[in-house]
Amino acid sequence: MAIKLYKPTTPARRKTSVISNPLISKKIKLPKNLIIIRKKNSGRNNQGKITVRHKGGGAKRYIRLVDFKMDKYDIPAKVERIEYDPNRNANIALVCYRDGERRYILAGDGMKPGDHIISSKTKLILSEGNRFPLSIIPTGISVYNVELKPGCGAKLARSAGNKLTFIGIDGEKAQLKLPSGEVRIVSKDCCATIGTVSNAEFRNIRWGKAGRMRHRGIKPTVRGKVMNPCDHPHGGGEGKHPIGMKHPKTLWGKPALGVKTRNNNKYSNKFIISRRKKRK
Repeated sequence: MAIKLYKPTTPARRKTSVISNPLISKKIKLPKNLIIIRKKNSGRNNQGKITVRHKGGGAKRYIRLVDFKMDKYDIPAKVERIEYDPNRNANIALVCYRDGERRYILAGDGMKPGDHIISSKTKLILSEGNRFPLSIIPTGISVYNVELKPGCGAKLARSAGNKLTFIGIDGEKAQLKLPSGEVRIVSKDCCATIGTVSNAEFRNIRWGKAGRMRHRGIKPTVRGKVMNPCDHPHGGGEGKHPIGMKHPKTLWGKPALGVKTRNNNKYSNKFIISRRKKRK
């Protein structure tokens, strides 16, 4: 896997790069029972009002039904192929279990066709891509695809190149260190996959032109200071000028940039041992 740079045949191509991965299968037929059509809501609710800005358009695509539980325990599975998923920045793998069932899973770094993986609650096999409860995983191991509640499916460390560090067990809880530096606890019965999420080079892609972002379904973001006063707290004025207030604000007038937005009474605060490091 490597970053491929285009020849500068056009102004846009001069700044464009893509990921070249020979392991990804191309021109494949997707399993019909593992895909659904992606409906375009464009960030709008059931009333047609925009609730999430900067969304719209995008290429037509299917949603791959990824198995985040991997709850077929003690049944070996073989990786048939590694696939590109347009709905996430990590790659996915099509695996076939010994009983013939096929599922999509989140591909780990270094996973390739022909590899064998297994999920178990009792027998530990230290190999990348295998899934076990945190209670039997050795401390200091890098894990991904981690559950917050036992049996609910993975919620943590699912993006490209992501991983958590398993610190250890304290009573009935397991301690995990997140990439941000935050340390939080989950039940020791939560399952996690050993290794790191694939496609770590995704963060180094240079998209090159606005058209590639529109293909992804991302619309342009406009600065508040170039708007009118009726459209944004930063708007108004003649020519280029500062925002005219002590602190930057959101479109709705709430403080932004460096301000804590987490609810002080959030139910999950009790699961956080150490908060993430503050930016200087």
